[in-house]
Amino acid sequence: MICRCGSIREAARRLHVDGSAVNRQLLNLEEEVGATLFERLPGGLRLTEAGRLFAQHVVTVLQDEQRVLAEIERLQGLERGEVYLAAAESLSAGLLPAVLDRMANQHPNVALHVSMLGSGSIAQRVASGDVDIGAAFAMSEHPDLTCVASGEFRLGAVMAPDHPLASRRRVRFDECAEYGLIMPNPDVAVHAILAPLVARARRPLRAVVHSGTIELMRQLAVRGTGIGFQTRIGLDEVCAAGRLAFVPLDETEQAVARLGFYVRATRALPPAVSAMLAMLGESLDNLLEAEARTA
Repeated sequence: MICRCGSIREAARRLHVDGSAVNRQLLNLEEEVGATLFERLPGGLRLTEAGRLFAQHVVTVLQDEQRVLAEIERLQGLERGEVYLAAAESLSAGLLPAVLDRMANQHPNVALHVSMLGSGSIAQRVASGDVDIGAAFAMSEHPDLTCVASGEFRLGAVMAPDHPLASRRRVRFDECAEYGLIMPNPDVAVHAILAPLVARARRPLRAVVHSGTIELMRQLAVRGTGIGFQTRIGLDEVCAAGRLAFVPLDETEQAVARLGFYVRATRALPPAVSAMLAMLGESLDNLLEAEARTA
């Protein structure tokens, strides 16, 4: 708790105990380990190298305990457990609802916990052991994570069906730049993918809205506010209903988003987590097949 909060006072507040009790426990632990686990700084506490190693060990022990308990329950004919998932907000339409519904129906005794976060936060949550699985686009390599499955999806322009570019089979970013754009904030994964195209743009961009969520960009595109950018994931229903048009960016733009499912490296996965990963992998395969058909 001290590691998460960054201070003894905040840790004590969350644990509903006296700060001196938390400090005493920390001192006892450091004496037992034989090393200083936290640097005492004016602004709070920071893990030392020894503290970081010990924190990783604690996470491993706790997760191994969960796995063993789940294995014991499975041997007893039970199918209980919990799965904590952190996912990119753009997956909240289409992929995630289908997988979560299937998981809930096939494994009704497994509690599912889902958080929608940015890719950077997802990596941190998985590496720290706060969540079991991370589902994110354009995630940078992380030494403490293993990518279980991944696939690449073309980025496209999303716009109202009556937009002048909506009937095109492909479109270049420069052509989109002739109109008002709905651009992602830096904390949205699409921002990094678009950055090279923005840098090469031949004309000044007119961003009518800068958005921190894909869903808001999508809703603004439906209203005709401007052109947004994302993959086709989660757009099938709204496009089929004639409310939105998705036009892939030209292949020469090389605008591709890599979707991956991540777990903490070297971790032995509990049965419930493995079941969820299997379902996510199947859904990913289906999405990749659909992507290939529209190429």
